Amino acid sequence: MRNFYSFYAEAARIALQSILAHKLRAFLTLIGIIIGVASVVVVGAAISGLNTYVIEKVSKMLGTNHFMIARMVSAGELSEEELEKRNRRNPKLQIADMEWLKEHCQSCSAVGAQVGRGTNFEQDGKRFLGGIVFGVTANMGEIEDKTITEGRFLQQGEVERGQLVVVLGADIKDKFFPDVDAVGKELKVGGLPMRVIGVEERRGPIFGELVDKHVYIPITTFARIYGRPPDMQIHGKGAAPEQFQLTIEDARTALRNYHKLVGSEEDDFGLVNTEELTGQIDQFTGAIALVVTPITLISLVVGGIVVMNIMLVSVTERTFEIGLRKALGARRTQILLQFLIESAMLCAVGGIIGLLLAAGVSWLVSTLTPITMTITLLYVLLAVGVSSGIGLIAGIYPAFKASRLDPIVALTRT
Repeated sequence: MRNFYSFYAEAARIALQSILAHKLRAFLTLIGIIIGVASVVVVGAAISGLNTYVIEKVSKMLGTNHFMIARMVSAGELSEEELEKRNRRNPKLQIADMEWLKEHCQSCSAVGAQVGRGTNFEQDGKRFLGGIVFGVTANMGEIEDKTITEGRFLQQGEVERGQLVVVLGADIKDKFFPDVDAVGKELKVGGLPMRVIGVEERRGPIFGELVDKHVYIPITTFARIYGRPPDMQIHGKGAAPEQFQLTIEDARTALRNYHKLVGSEEDDFGLVNTEELTGQIDQFTGAIALVVTPITLISLVVGGIVVMNIMLVSVTERTFEIGLRKALGARRTQILLQFLIESAMLCAVGGIIGLLLAAGVSWLVSTLTPITMTITLLYVLLAVGVSSGIGLIAGIYPAFKASRLDPIVALTRT
C-alpha cells in the first residue's frame, strides 16, 4: 500500500516538474481549458441569475403564494374560435363571486378584488400620460406583498365608505410631488381631488411593463367614478406555502360550485398562480441552458485537443527518460499512468484558474451592472468534471504511445 501511494506521489511530483519546466508552453496549452471552464461557469451563472431575476420580478409584481382569477387569461394563446367561445360562455366576475370565495375557500388567508383602466393624470399644468388607476379592496396590499415607503395602504373603512383617497406609484409621485412628502397632498383622479395616503416602493420596469405608473383607489370609489368595470379580477393568497397547490384547488372548487359547474364541465373562468409562472420560468431557463451549455463545452473539447498535442510533444521530448525508466524496471502501466496523471493535472490546473476567472467575471458583472450572476455548484462540477475527463481522454493516446516505446530504441535517442 505504501508503494502504491509513493508511486502516485512521485508521478505527481514528476508531472508538476514537467509543467513548471515549460511554464509558457503549459500556460498557452491551458488557455483553451481556462476559457472553456470560465465560459461554462459564467454562462451557468448568467442563466441562474436570469432565473432568480425573473422570479424576483414576478414576486415584486404579484407577490408570493398568490393566485388570480379572471374572466379569461392567456387570451393570446387562443384561437379566434376558442376566444369567441369563452367570451360567450364565461360570465363577468362580480363582487358576489369574491364574497363567496372569501367565505368558502377555507385555505385562503385573504381574498380580494381589483379592477383597472388606463387614464391620464393632469394637475397644476403637469400631465402624466398612460397611467393606470386600479380600484382595489383594502387587502390587496397584503395579497400582492406591496411595500409602502410613505404613509400606508388603503383601509377597510375607506373602501366601505368609498372615500376619495389614493396610493401613488413611484413615477406618479415623482411627477406631481418631486422632492416632497406626498402624503396629505391632493391628486386629481377621474377629475376628482383625492387625498394621497401612501406611496408604493419603486419596483422598476417588469417585463417591459412600467408598474410605477399605477395608482390605487378604493374599488367602491372606482365604481362611483367609472361605473361598473367590464372585467374584475379576484385575487387570493394561500395560508401556507407548502399547501399552496391545495389552496388553488380549494379556490377552483369553491368558484365552480358557485357557478354550478358539475363533472367534466370546463371552468368558466381563468386561474393563474405564481407557482405556475415560476415553473414556466424554470422551463424557459432550462431550455436556454440545454442549448447554450453544450456550445460552451465545445471550447473544452478544443482545449483537450491542444492538451493531447502538447502531451505528444512531451512524449517525443522525453523518449530517453522513458527508455531509462523502463530499463530500470518501470512497467508499461506505470508509464501509462505517469502521462495520464500529467495530462489530468494540466487540465485540473486549467480548471482551477478557469473557476477563479469565472468568479472574477461574475463579480465584476454583478457589481457594474444590474444583472444578477449566481454561480451554482452544478455548473462548477460540470465544468471541472468535463475538463478533468477531457484531460484524461486527451492523455490516453500519448500515454499509450509512451508505454509502448521499446527501451533499447528509446535509449538510443537523444
